[in-house]
Amino acid sequence: MKKYIHSIAIVLIAITLSSCSEDLLDDINKNVNDPANVASNLILSDVMTSSAFSVTGSDLAFYSSCYVEHNVGSFNQMYNAEIRTNEPTSSTTYNNSWISMYQNLLNLNDVIGKCSEGGGEEGNFYNLGIAQILSAYNLAILTDLMGDVPWTEALQPGVIFTPNVDSQEAIYTAIFKFLDDAIINLGKESTFPFLGGQDFIYDGDEDSIDNWMKFAYGLKARYTMRLSLRSPNYDDVISFADNSFSSAAEQSQYDYNGTSSKSPFQQFFLDRDYFGASTSLHNKLVVRNDPRDAVFFKPYDEGGTLEFAPNGTPSQEQGKYGISAISSITAPTYLLSYHEIEFLKAEAYARKNDMPNAKIALKAAITAAFMKSNIDLTAAEADSYYTDEIDPTLLDQASTLKEIMIQKYIAFFEEESVEAYNDIRRLRAMGDDFIQLDNPLNSSRFPLRFAYGSEDVTTNVNVREVYGDGSYVYSENVWWAGGSR
Repeated sequence: MKKYIHSIAIVLIAITLSSCSEDLLDDINKNVNDPANVASNLILSDVMTSSAFSVTGSDLAFYSSCYVEHNVGSFNQMYNAEIRTNEPTSSTTYNNSWISMYQNLLNLNDVIGKCSEGGGEEGNFYNLGIAQILSAYNLAILTDLMGDVPWTEALQPGVIFTPNVDSQEAIYTAIFKFLDDAIINLGKESTFPFLGGQDFIYDGDEDSIDNWMKFAYGLKARYTMRLSLRSPNYDDVISFADNSFSSAAEQSQYDYNGTSSKSPFQQFFLDRDYFGASTSLHNKLVVRNDPRDAVFFKPYDEGGTLEFAPNGTPSQEQGKYGISAISSITAPTYLLSYHEIEFLKAEAYARKNDMPNAKIALKAAITAAFMKSNIDLTAAEADSYYTDEIDPTLLDQASTLKEIMIQKYIAFFEEESVEAYNDIRRLRAMGDDFIQLDNPLNSSRFPLRFAYGSEDVTTNVNVREVYGDGSYVYSENVWWAGGSR
């Protein structure tokens, strides 16, 4: 009897299988929780979030803020970075951000393919342009911090397992091409809908396309200035900046609601508590009678004493030093701010020895920085500060250029620390060591770049060979800062 039942079962299975189509069998093998084809608008939303929180507001920013002395590393990993032990040279230090940048670039490459000729969303020019801008943005952060990196062969998982390392010079060509192509595509008519609520940077309506285009021009201004040592072109910096943001309302920033999304620096403090208030930053504010000195810092405990941490020689302990007072839970992450655009114009005009326009742009930049949401000073306070404390010091080209860069450095506390780090390295390469850093270890161990991520150091021989033992971070500038890689 049992044998008979088994025979019936076998026949039924055979009949069932013979009636199944190949399509049905293919569907059975699909993982419904891991779809193979995702709409471009959903991918872009994910990349915007990752770019803000896992790249711009990630370990890259935390370590940069330590190296540029916006904060002092006072505990654990940040203390190690402060005293230049292990962290600056280790391939594990920035690995999470390394992975995030490449994942973003891979996802954006998928969007570009979908929205280009032959893709499933061919003619979706708005999403194509946005993907190209975000590609330029992520790729620039990657190469600015790490130098030569895998690129042309990097986005082919399962095809090329050990991609070659591309030169930073070649990568910068790709960055500008992304931006140029994006500007062209955003200017085209599309039958696809706007991103709407899926646009986490802007509102996703027709007007937002203009802001994305201004974002692209602003990035061109930023990266053209970055190449000042290699190929100075200050007229182009000004031209690109003039086509970018005209107010803070247009700047590219990612907002947090304080509940389901929280600002990275505040979350880092809540989770780790590794920073103390920086003495060197405080001193720069004091000598300028800068009202932001009363805004930037607060005692560790409410009502306690505000103690500043000595740069390079803090005690490794929590609860001792003052902390940042602007790390609110809703402080935005700036991908590109309006005040940066004005600072770029100010520097470009100063380098052209056009002092009247340099001063106009500098005042606009300081005013915008005073009025950041987590600073909340007024335009009138900015005007008084500029008139009484800054303008009298702008005596010639050299003094004006120096003050522009110091003001930019101050304005970048603390959400824009990666850009402050890029500026300091660029300026030093150009012989303009305007930003005094007080960590005594900087004489021989200022990190000139970030180490490659361990994900590739351990699996890609091409990356492992250029990483070596990691000590190169103290001796080799990136290409745009005069190095060879």
